[in-house]
Amino acid sequence: MKISTKGRYGLTIMMELSAKFGEGPTSLKSIAERNNLSEHYLEQLIAPLRNAGLVKSIRGAYGGYILSKEPESITSGDVIRILEGPISPVDFTEEDDPAKRDLWLRIRDSIAEVLDSTTLADLISYKENGELDSYMFYI
Repeated sequence: MKISTKGRYGLTIMMELSAKFGEGPTSLKSIAERNNLSEHYLEQLIAPLRNAGLVKSIRGAYGGYILSKEPESITSGDVIRILEGPISPVDFTEEDDPAKRDLWLRIRDSIAEVLDSTTLADLISYKENGELDSYMFYI
C-alpha cells in the first residue's frame, strides 16, 4: 500500500490546522504557500475532510478552516481513511493461500495500529520538539 499525495497533503492540512487550533480560521492559501503546494489541489482535499466532520469552514474576509475537534481526538488513521479509503496492502478477495492471507492481515493491522495510535497532536509535538513521546513504530 502506498499513500498518495491525497493522504500526505491531507495530513499536511490537518497538521497546519492543528498547529493553529484555538487561534481562529486558517486559509488554504496560507497553507499552500507555507508548504509550496497547489491551493487548488488542497481545495479538493478539504471537501471530504469537511464532509466527514473533521474540519469546519468559516466564511468571510478572515475566514478559512478550523478543526471541528481537538487535535488529540483526531488520528492520522481518520485522515488517511477519509482520503485514501480502507487501509489494505492487497485485495484480500484474491488471496487463496491462508498463510499469505494471514501475513497480509497482520501487515494491515500493524499499519492501522500505528495510524490509529498517532494523533494530530502527536504529529505537531514531533514537528515542534523532534520526538514522539515514547512512540516506537514497528511494522
